[in-house]
Amino acid sequence: MANAQEVKTLTLKDAISYALENKADAKKAKLKVENSEYQIQEVRAGALPKISANGSLTYNPILQTTFLDAGSFGGEPGTTIQATFGQKWISTAGLSLTQNLYDQSVFVGLKAAKTTREFYQINEQLTEEQVIERVANNYYAVYVQRQNLIVLDSTYNNTTKVKNIIKGQYDNGLAKKIDLDRILVKISNINTQRQQVLNAVQLQENALKFYMGMPIATLIEIPQAEFEVTPQAFAEAPNTETRTEYLLIKKQEQLLEFQKQSVMAGYYPTLSLTAGYNYIGQGPKMPWGAKPSDGVYWSDFSSVGLNLRVPIFSGFETRSKVRKADVELRSIKEDLVDTKLSLDLAFANAKTQIDNSMITITNQKSNAQLAQEVLSNTKNNYIQGLTSLTDLLDAENAFTEAQNNYTAAVLDYKLAEIQLIKSKGELKTLINN
Repeated sequence: MANAQEVKTLTLKDAISYALENKADAKKAKLKVENSEYQIQEVRAGALPKISANGSLTYNPILQTTFLDAGSFGGEPGTTIQATFGQKWISTAGLSLTQNLYDQSVFVGLKAAKTTREFYQINEQLTEEQVIERVANNYYAVYVQRQNLIVLDSTYNNTTKVKNIIKGQYDNGLAKKIDLDRILVKISNINTQRQQVLNAVQLQENALKFYMGMPIATLIEIPQAEFEVTPQAFAEAPNTETRTEYLLIKKQEQLLEFQKQSVMAGYYPTLSLTAGYNYIGQGPKMPWGAKPSDGVYWSDFSSVGLNLRVPIFSGFETRSKVRKADVELRSIKEDLVDTKLSLDLAFANAKTQIDNSMITITNQKSNAQLAQEVLSNTKNNYIQGLTSLTDLLDAENAFTEAQNNYTAAVLDYKLAEIQLIKSKGELKTLINN
């Protein structure tokens, strides 16, 4: 017989830590940081010399000929001679070097590449925060569904006890059949609701596992102690300019500035150095391995040069690109203003939601306690024949509703708490708690 599958107990810290190690989003963000190092190396290559080895072997079946005045070569003036140039076989081998001495776009590219690395580092941090937020939200949502299941189980047990009392009374002729039928219908409805909540629990747990990057088949358990509600101490509004979302857009702005500078580099001249050294062999036979006695001769040659390119007129292409880059810069500045406003709004809303949730939790907790007392008294009165079954069922429904309302209020509080922690830029503190 196969062993029962082990149940994995998950604290919020465990769930977040697991997600940061296993969720694809977090892994991909780390890979982007790694890839940025190669981008820097790629741009840096533009400032380093390029050296290459070159070789060729050419066979000329028909050599080019030209016709010359014989007088130029000591012959009879006015006559023409036919001269053949080149050799049947030519082979060259050598090295060539190219070095950028001045290229504004390369210098700007180096600065932009380093900023790109910083951009991906901030993006990795933002991705981790997004993973933490999603995991925490779903973690608490699982709790609520499980609490709803606990409430239904409690209601089922209480209703079953009432059913047994009514069954005993009915058997003794002290209760009507309609009362027994009503309580049986009530139990059947609870079973149906319980099955629906069980399905909701499974769906919510699957969502949590997905956001954690955990195999869906894993069985998990969430400790009750994770959901203690403690009032939040509010400080002054946090500096939104230190938030990851804001810093990421600032880096984008910096990258767009470099992009503009790179386009403007089209106005600047470029200067490069070229050098080469080659060895050439020529003769009527294949030069490889041949000697002068075979009519094949080898010689070397080299060159060193400077290449200067000065842009004069590009049909206003560069100017258009610069203006386009400037518009993108102005647009992202608007994004910065809007993002700051959005982050301030999130903090204010989180504070308001926390305050309202605390009031609701206090009220619902008192309401649930009162509903429990009413249910207990109504149950005793029913047993003594002082109240109707309808009153008992109504009291039971009110108690179940009060418990569910309290659980929902706790969820609202925990979700608002996450948003408050997020608005303060402290989501990672959830790992340390």
